[in-house]
Amino acid sequence: MEKAKVYFTDFRTQAYGDGLTTKLQKMLKKAGIEQLDMDGKFVAIKMHFGELGNLSFLRPNYARAVADLVKSLGGKPFLTDCNTMYPGSRKNALEHMECAWQNGFTPLTVGCPIIIADGLKGTDDIDVPVEGGEYVKAAKIGRAVMDADVFISLTHFKGHEATGFGGTIKNIGMGCGSRAGKTEQHSNGIPTISSRRCVGCKRCQKECANGGLVFDAETKKMTVDTEHCVGCSRCLGACNFDAITFRNSNANAILNCKMAEYTKAVIDGRPNFHISLVIDVSPNCDCHGENDVPILPNIGMFASFDPLALDQACVDACLKAEPMPNSQLSDNMSRPDFVDHHDHFTNSTPESEWQSCLEHADKIGLGSRDYELIVC
Repeated sequence: MEKAKVYFTDFRTQAYGDGLTTKLQKMLKKAGIEQLDMDGKFVAIKMHFGELGNLSFLRPNYARAVADLVKSLGGKPFLTDCNTMYPGSRKNALEHMECAWQNGFTPLTVGCPIIIADGLKGTDDIDVPVEGGEYVKAAKIGRAVMDADVFISLTHFKGHEATGFGGTIKNIGMGCGSRAGKTEQHSNGIPTISSRRCVGCKRCQKECANGGLVFDAETKKMTVDTEHCVGCSRCLGACNFDAITFRNSNANAILNCKMAEYTKAVIDGRPNFHISLVIDVSPNCDCHGENDVPILPNIGMFASFDPLALDQACVDACLKAEPMPNSQLSDNMSRPDFVDHHDHFTNSTPESEWQSCLEHADKIGLGSRDYELIVC
């Protein structure tokens, strides 16, 4: 079986030579994006506009480079994402668009419209069958994503507090799920809160969209309402005191498997292409209203027709890189009780897990983990 092809170029540029956006376009052409028939077609470019307060998301300039290339090939591009399950600055289309504008994504800067795929309240979705799905029979995908003729993902590759890293599969699978779809993927595992560690700051409660956390005014400690908790793990990332853990060790693995199945629902049966930039590798998701310093150096830009091969190539490159000093990763590694997992993402966030995502994606035929890296 022929290996999947993954194309790569670094972030080096020469004085008076091409800028990074031009370099990106040249790599995409070498990767074969021109093979897609985009003439007169609606082309969804799925990306993350960044939560307000977060500055590690991809700059609009990269989106503009992709949109301009699509238009040069006759396509009708639009940038898109779906609303979030949690109460941040992107939980409905109005706030989501305002967030995108504040972060620099406007039709003027990116050269194409911006559409929130699951509508005003996150309820405009469509059930899409998952062929071979073990956890999801029909994924709830934002309608505008499925209405597009061609699908392109533009991913910021970074760490993640639950799934280990956020790559192409997460950008597509979780990102294209409507609010109901995101809830379906997250609904595994119930957290426990250590009363000894909890300081009663209530920061976790602000991140809970489902009434799953209740503050006990008498003890001044947070507790879990198991009837309403959906296991989304947002509270885990919000707690600065390591008071929250998940009693279900399979929670992240099931989440990863569902993301892979949602990704398959999105791309099955239509032209698709994928881009991933390993830059500003923050320890947590761009959904956070803040970003810590990168845990790894900027590595480069990757592209492929195979989303699984692309994620595998990106994580392989990251695992070969040296940790950044004065980062969450290096801080963890310097602790006296540090246990080396020989994995930068697990060492950065020991509660996270990413292998199950790629293993399940391979199992359901989303792509191949065996790839050939072609340096441009």
